[in-house]
Amino acid sequence: MRFESGAPDVRPFQVDLRGVVDLLSRHIYSSPQVFLRELLQNGRDAIRARRDLDGGAPAGMLEIEPAASGRPFRFRDNGVGLTAEEAAELLSTVGRSSKRDDLLQARRADYLGQFGIGLLSCFMVADRIVVRSRSAKGAPAIEWIGDASGQFGIRELDPEETARMAVGTEIVLEPRPDDAALLAPDRVRALATRFGQYLPVSVAIRNDDATLDTVTRTPVFLGAAADEPSDELLALGTELLGRRPLDVIPLSVPGTGTEGVAFVLPFAPPPGARQASTVHLGRMLVSEHLDGLLPDWAFFARCVLDTTGLSPTASREAFVEDPALEHTREQLGAAIRAWILRQATTRPWKFQEFLAVHQLALKAMAAHDDELARTVLPWLTVETSAGDMTIADLTRRHDAARYAETVDEFRQVAAIVPSDAPVVNGGYAYDAALLRRLPELLDFPVSRVTASELLDELTPPPLAERARAVALEERATAALAEVGCSVSARGFAPAELSALCVVDPEVVRRIERDSAREVASGGIWGDVLGDVSALIEERRREDGREAATVRLCLNWTSPLVARLAALGDDLVFDRTVKLLYVQALLASHRPLTAADRRMLTSAMNDMVTLSVGIAGDLEGEQA
Repeated sequence: MRFESGAPDVRPFQVDLRGVVDLLSRHIYSSPQVFLRELLQNGRDAIRARRDLDGGAPAGMLEIEPAASGRPFRFRDNGVGLTAEEAAELLSTVGRSSKRDDLLQARRADYLGQFGIGLLSCFMVADRIVVRSRSAKGAPAIEWIGDASGQFGIRELDPEETARMAVGTEIVLEPRPDDAALLAPDRVRALATRFGQYLPVSVAIRNDDATLDTVTRTPVFLGAAADEPSDELLALGTELLGRRPLDVIPLSVPGTGTEGVAFVLPFAPPPGARQASTVHLGRMLVSEHLDGLLPDWAFFARCVLDTTGLSPTASREAFVEDPALEHTREQLGAAIRAWILRQATTRPWKFQEFLAVHQLALKAMAAHDDELARTVLPWLTVETSAGDMTIADLTRRHDAARYAETVDEFRQVAAIVPSDAPVVNGGYAYDAALLRRLPELLDFPVSRVTASELLDELTPPPLAERARAVALEERATAALAEVGCSVSARGFAPAELSALCVVDPEVVRRIERDSAREVASGGIWGDVLGDVSALIEERRREDGREAATVRLCLNWTSPLVARLAALGDDLVFDRTVKLLYVQALLASHRPLTAADRRMLTSAMNDMVTLSVGIAGDLEGEQA
């Protein structure tokens, strides 16, 4: 839209430079230390522009002189340089970059500077910026001085001064006292190494004795071979991970100019650990802790990459979520997946080493990837009532398998399941999902079983002993009435296991609600939990379902249970049943409720009293 001539009170926008700098430091850049990255980036752009202008230009050189002993900070490049007109356009315009793009051709994929705010980042560490530059186009050299107050000045140098300057640009900063540490030698060296160690131009630090230390080095993660990794690459992985990597996976996505490696962690990362990929844009560091570049399941890998085709955010510390990034993520995931398949089929010793550390990651992948699942499933280990075994062993030894959905259910029945028909623990991450896929992937029948179903399958007492068994069940159920436990008698092995406690998931949820209500008693949450429990029980009754109870199964083949069935002393019987109940609860890894603990304490007190009384009677008889 254009204003008509003579429109009332038409004024240009006023830009507060201090406000812009505050915006950069607080909301765009993560730290003032990025000023050096911006200088490196602008210097690299200028060198590339000079090379395009003059194919015979000297090799690119970036020289940094830290602030020390009263000397200011200086940054020099031998790039294309600036004319007075270009300096005014490039260095003094905020929010308009079309001319800058024409000058440095920054819209091209091989240039980094695209936002026209690089030099402004220097105001985060200094109140005054001096730029001296001589253009490769033959114009007079210039001096540009900008102040954080928002004012700047430009002057062209005379021919003599111009002749004394080399083509390129020098930036001089006088650090503010509070930010002087950022421009000191140790910090400048560390920052230059961190941001620019892989740049395709030489980056050197000038020492006090005028010698130069080059910080750039060869990016060994580019062009990595697909066979055995080099010692230099393994050393980089060790530097990154703190330990020698398990293996190195070459990565390449030609569509976005992305290349590098993934280091396979030699240890299982903790839950919730970040992927922390190290990514460069045109060999300039973007981030050492970039999340989301790999698929979520690839948490066992750490990447070091360089890209030229992804779009950075305004801060240049991440990438824009766009189709190019999504394509790159998919291709990197495909390369890591192909590496896993290759290890499983051609390097079984390496795959076993990987599997020992990262089985959880493989299970996560196999749960959603048919081709990968068919390849790696036989190698994966599951817990069964007959011990740990691979899925290959499970399918070879048995015609079918049953699994418990939760660890809790598995623990309740693992001790009584026959070894020739083991039950698999499906309660660990991804195990149940994988087990459910075995019929379609490996043509192996699998079914879910509950603890209650397994209990019902146990052998009932012989018909001749059925009356004694029923009497035992009734007496034991009455003894445990205060905790709402029903008792049944069944025969199972081993005979040394006197009792088995089965708690279905609904009972577990009720126990947890009751425990939470006890903790919150007297408060609003205690009342809410009480109302929830009452509502659940009411709906159960309306649906005609029996109340969910804990089930205690007494082993009819146990000598202890046989003596208990014949015991006539009601007090000893009750206390023994209660102790068996608590013992079975603990054996199934169930926490005791307040009622369970009260019952245990009472039973123990009675048993001790009985023992003391019997001992006293015996001593009296002997006396």
